[in-house]
Amino acid sequence: MARAFAGSASMRRLAQIKGQLFGQHSDRTSLTGHLRLLAEPTYQRLLRSEPFMRRLIPALCLVFIASLAVYRSLELYYDHQATARQARDEIALTATVISSHLASEETNLPELGYRSALQRVLADSLPVGATSNGRIILVADKDGTIVASAPLRPTLEGMQITDIFSASQPLTVFGARAGVLTVKATLLRNGASENTMATVHHLDGRLGMIAVLQPEDDIYAEWHADVSANVTLFVGTASVLLVLIYAFFAQATRAEQADEMYAATRGRIDTALTHGRCGLFDWDQSRGRMFWSASLYELLGREPKDDILSFSEVNAIAHPEDVDLMALAEHLLQSGETMIDQMFRMRHQDGNWVWLRARGEIQREPGRSEPHLIGICIDVTEQHELAEQSRTADLRLRDAIETISEAFVLWNARNELVICNSNYQALHGLPANVIKPGTPYQDVMSAAANTQIAPQAMSVSQRDAAADGSYEVELDDGRWLQISERRTKDGGFVSVGTDITALKRHEEKLMDSERKLKATITDLRKSRQTLEVQAQQLVELADKYAHEKTKAEEANKAKSEFLANISHELRTPLNAIIGFSDIMTQEMFGPLGGERYSEYSRDIHESGTHLLNVINDILDMSKIEAGRMSINAEDINAAEAASDAARIITAAAAEKAITVSCDVAEDLTVLGDRRALKQILLNLLANAVKFTPEKGMVALTAERADDRIRFIIEDTGIGIAEADIERLAKPFVQVENQFTKSHKGSGLGLAIARSLIELHGGELEIASEVSKGTAVSFTLAASSTTVPAQAELL
Repeated sequence: MARAFAGSASMRRLAQIKGQLFGQHSDRTSLTGHLRLLAEPTYQRLLRSEPFMRRLIPALCLVFIASLAVYRSLELYYDHQATARQARDEIALTATVISSHLASEETNLPELGYRSALQRVLADSLPVGATSNGRIILVADKDGTIVASAPLRPTLEGMQITDIFSASQPLTVFGARAGVLTVKATLLRNGASENTMATVHHLDGRLGMIAVLQPEDDIYAEWHADVSANVTLFVGTASVLLVLIYAFFAQATRAEQADEMYAATRGRIDTALTHGRCGLFDWDQSRGRMFWSASLYELLGREPKDDILSFSEVNAIAHPEDVDLMALAEHLLQSGETMIDQMFRMRHQDGNWVWLRARGEIQREPGRSEPHLIGICIDVTEQHELAEQSRTADLRLRDAIETISEAFVLWNARNELVICNSNYQALHGLPANVIKPGTPYQDVMSAAANTQIAPQAMSVSQRDAAADGSYEVELDDGRWLQISERRTKDGGFVSVGTDITALKRHEEKLMDSERKLKATITDLRKSRQTLEVQAQQLVELADKYAHEKTKAEEANKAKSEFLANISHELRTPLNAIIGFSDIMTQEMFGPLGGERYSEYSRDIHESGTHLLNVINDILDMSKIEAGRMSINAEDINAAEAASDAARIITAAAAEKAITVSCDVAEDLTVLGDRRALKQILLNLLANAVKFTPEKGMVALTAERADDRIRFIIEDTGIGIAEADIERLAKPFVQVENQFTKSHKGSGLGLAIARSLIELHGGELEIASEVSKGTAVSFTLAASSTTVPAQAELL
């Protein structure tokens, strides 16, 4: 973060302003005047009242909108009531006037042309505006048949008044006493039924009644138009006020965000300078004066002050071997360079030296020619010490690798040499100029004397495709080497070569003895007819066979003891490698610096730990073959042992999303060695997880079979061909295929498990099908069965 601030123009400008602020009295006075202006009472009152105004103004606007809505709603409601009363009065008055006129003229109506005459009388008796606004007048005879209407509607004549009003309608029963009512009237307009205000007056004589009707839609038409106009006006007014409220809030929010951005910017700058262990400086080169920020004073343990430092004061605390300020100033002025990036030491107040990295740029203010070197100083003392510690750690690691008695070499992912010891150099006869770090693999191999050692003779592409493991090769001088190759996490290779010439000699002697024995047996078969004659020879041959067998067993025992001894020898330098790499990984003496150093340390530690595990497997196998492995029989809860093993292997299975299940009854108890049973289960579960693809399944179950307990480990892995099952549990044997090439292993896990099972008097069984999975089972005695306290595997 400090470098980002140093590289930005805004930080350089800030440093320049600070230098001018603390270096010139006139600038200080100007800033004080601005602060005094901001502190005026009116402005302060505005700041205090702003939160209140932000709440009050929207509230007032909303109250105004609500008051306006209530007022207009009440006004429209009262208009509605007035319109209804006026309509009722007009209907009642019209009915009264017409009924009076018809009653006086009814006796003058002729018999012939009665209806037409009645229609004329009705038209003459209508007051002005009687049929306006949708009003209808109907006249019915005593039978309730409509005989006249106004305005004239021939379609209604001849209809019953009850077709418009129901027979039980109070209007037709009570007449004028029912007043004006709102009813559902039909056949008035297009035969539709609608709400209608109506009144009915009964008449004497041939006429039965007169009805005056007016649809409510016509009554309230003008009122509805008024409502629409008021609603439109109210919505427009409210929308304008809401837009004004939104604009007010948007403006206030923008002002608040601007204040927050200003405060956040100042906070970031202060945090960067105070906690980022860096400081700003402004060097006036023309006057030889320098301004320091408070954080730069704190880096050097000095009391911050506002005074300008002189050139001599700064030069006095700078280390003379790192920087010469005078020479630096002359160089910048003469060369015309505008940027500097330099590391140097300055004396701390307690007398120690602090490493600083200064980065800056020369700035010139408009209208002024005085150059100012403005920049930032960063405390890099820890980085410098870390680099020294890293170099020391590299030297220690090289010394540890050099003490290994085996040939050791490490290649990176680009097949370039990382490190090798003198034993590797001597083994291949490499010149000193070839074993430099970074030398390509092909260049090293082209200069090697023993190019027959694979995979060193392979091409780069073949080497990348090579599987991890161990193999044996014979050199031109007759020596034998066992070379262990392991791929590192970064894609490189680590190789360890061990001289096994003596072991190979013993193996050759054993093979020669075996051939001689086979030849002897063949001769005995051919000489079966002369057996009596050659009885003495047979005894001698039997003695010779026994002697050779004893020698073979002694040679095999010597091989096992040699493996045990050489494994012990390997563990001594490996412990140093693991220990030093663990110290570096945990950064016990300080950070390593770069992330890749930490990654390399973890890789070395993990590779050393893996190699140590391989050696431990070799030791266990050697002890078994030498007959020094014993078991201590005790009662063991099978469910507890199986659960512990499944829990331990779950972490490795989770990396490949493999489901590990354990289903063992709590009442099953076996008689055996607790540590050996745990090792058997762990080895078999580890093999199942190792050769099961991602998202597979591994299941551990147990069942009682007579007086024994059978453990079964099933997986959904790659499976094993039937031809390979027989040799799979032999030491150092692995079935090679495309899947196993990408997995590490010594090939001893299954052999150790089988040997421990046989020590318990059990038997290991393997059932598998390629690409479908494998089931490995073994039996141990139940707790009720007696087994020897100790047993040896011969």
